Amino acid sequence: MAEFLADDIDFAAYLKDTDAKTKVKPAADFVQDAKDRLRSRAKAKRTYLPWPKCNESFEFRRGEVTVWVGQNGHGKTDVTTQVALSLLGQGEKVCVASFEMKPVTTIGRMVRMFAMTNPFSPEYQGDSGLEVLDTLYDDFGQWTTNSLWLYDQTGTAHPETVLGMVKYCAQELGITHIFIDSLMKCVKAEDDYNGQKDFVDQLCAMAKDLDIHIHLVHHMKKPSKEGDKPDKHDTKGSGSITDQVDNLFMVWRNKPKEDAARALGSQSNKQAEPDSLLLCKKQRNYEGSADGEPTISLWRHRDAGNFVAEAGMCAQFFPKYPHVESIYA
Repeated sequence: MAEFLADDIDFAAYLKDTDAKTKVKPAADFVQDAKDRLRSRAKAKRTYLPWPKCNESFEFRRGEVTVWVGQNGHGKTDVTTQVALSLLGQGEKVCVASFEMKPVTTIGRMVRMFAMTNPFSPEYQGDSGLEVLDTLYDDFGQWTTNSLWLYDQTGTAHPETVLGMVKYCAQELGITHIFIDSLMKCVKAEDDYNGQKDFVDQLCAMAKDLDIHIHLVHHMKKPSKEGDKPDKHDTKGSGSITDQVDNLFMVWRNKPKEDAARALGSQSNKQAEPDSLLLCKKQRNYEGSADGEPTISLWRHRDAGNFVAEAGMCAQFFPKYPHVESIYA
């Protein structure tokens, strides 16, 4: 069952640093580590986005920070929720710290994607429908046992508390991927550029020191036209944020397609276009031969509430789902 982090943990105790002089070492001390890295890379476990078509162009590496940026209502929380579920299916341990959404709401979104069905559809009305939903929720709880944790706090969070939580999750629970939603809930104000820079800088250092991957959700400036595709310079707040992090994704919802569908219906010439784009605007440590900053076309699955890689595809299947294996046999 997904678990809450205990509210009596002294997160500040996890921020006590070691003596700085122990970290200053001769370059020669790292040569063997570099050689070992070359030998072990082929054997290293790799984790990916939920859509296999992206496997050659992007992977999640330990020791990095990924920022997920988008306008309000463009689906960045749905995308990161699907990414978190996919990582669970790949055998990773995940913590979601959403300061904008209560844990029960987060669980509701996850179960909908997990069950690949809309719990508010008419078929789930009445006692028999509720029994089906009860079973799906129980299956989700079983599937996430010892792999998913939620940080139970909404509203503003003190940066030191968040950093302590990250360190606790990594050191005590063995969590490998931590989602923080959002940056603006961890700083004093939108114009606190120094605070934003310092917080992101500490996250980047902590990801490396703890050998984990941190996902940071962030907002975007309001565009002059809502249909305009974003660029990394549209990220709200300090310009140093995109410089500091390792990876940057921007979520764009195809509002022009939706407007055309409302106006013209089946006569719209935009029906074949994707519902959303996931634009990779930065991938610092990519070493492959494909485009390391892909633009990923996505279509929304209305029942599951997640995104699929091609129009008309079945809802996203996450590896190790206990209740859907037969569907994909």
